[in-house]
Amino acid sequence: MTDTIAPADISRNNLLMVAAGGLVSGIVTTWLPELVDNLVGTNGRFPLVQFRLALIALPFAVLVFVLVRRFSRNASWAALIAAIVTMIAFVCAVDAAILVKGNTGDAPRAMRYLLAGLTGGLVGTAVMAFGIALLPAGPRQPAAWWPMLITGALLGTLLALDDALGLDRIALLYPLWQAAVAVRLATVLRS
Repeated sequence: MTDTIAPADISRNNLLMVAAGGLVSGIVTTWLPELVDNLVGTNGRFPLVQFRLALIALPFAVLVFVLVRRFSRNASWAALIAAIVTMIAFVCAVDAAILVKGNTGDAPRAMRYLLAGLTGGLVGTAVMAFGIALLPAGPRQPAAWWPMLITGALLGTLLALDDALGLDRIALLYPLWQAAVAVRLATVLRS
């Protein structure tokens, strides 16, 4: 008996389910920071801050695990690695966004958030794409990953819209990013 499953075809219904999973994981992700802060209590210490970010990424990592398991020929261990890579990508994306936002100096607030979101979205999807491409059955062609990278970067700018609407504390539009990237990941895995 083999440890892999046959990949499913991507139908419109499958993509709608993936998008719904992305919305749900995005909503749960926006609720997690306060819960994790109560459990971990980072007090600004570096390793705990990174661990906190990784825990906040857990809902999307679970979705990525399911997608890699369902839409690729990868074994369970590879799907688990993809989930861990997703958590690492989340930490890298947040760190990149904070770095860009902090280094844009006197730029208008909207521009700082726009650049931070663009950078964070691109870095997060790039780390995910690179890590998942290294899996045994991951797509190796860089061109296959471009739609996911572009989607992640462009929808990362929703961070600026969240800020403009005064919703940056709850990241109301973040679930749209997760839904779109999840759909792109599912289509890449089937290519």
